[in-house]
Parts: sequence; C-alpha cells; structure tokens
Amino acid sequence: MKTAELNLNPFSLMMEPELVLQTMERSQQLRSLRRHKLRPLDKPLIPYTAEALAARAAYDAAIDAEDFEVQADNYLLN
Repeated sequence: MKTAELNLNPFSLMMEPELVLQTMERSQQLRSLRRHKLRPLDKPLIPYTAEALAARAAYDAAIDAEDFEVQADNYLLN
C-alpha cells in the first residue's frame, strides 16, 4: 500500500530520488516521447544590415547625449 501511495504522491517522490528513477523507467509516457536536442547557440546569428546598425548607433548616441541630471532636477523642482 505504501508503494502505491508513493507512486501517486509527487511530493514523496521528490524526497526519494531512487523511486523517481524507478518511476521514470516504468513510465510508458516518458518512453514514448521523441527525443531530440535543441542547440540554439549553434545556429548562425542573423546578420544585421547597414541600416539596422546605423539606427542602433543613432539610438545609442541619442541616449548618450541626454543629460539625465538636468532632467531629474527639472522633474524634482516641478
């Protein structure tokens, strides 16, 4: 009876790793899963166009040019 309770209670299974492995080995659902490895870092990066790089550089330059201290002072004084 205790074995049946452990098989049905996921919290009990978490406390006993051997039972988890045995349950996984007996699971027909786990055995029927298709297995494949995903390696997203192996895919080539999408190349940026010159236009996209220029837009990114312009955005970065605009952020760098802003004076956040003046904006903060104006906000606090209002």
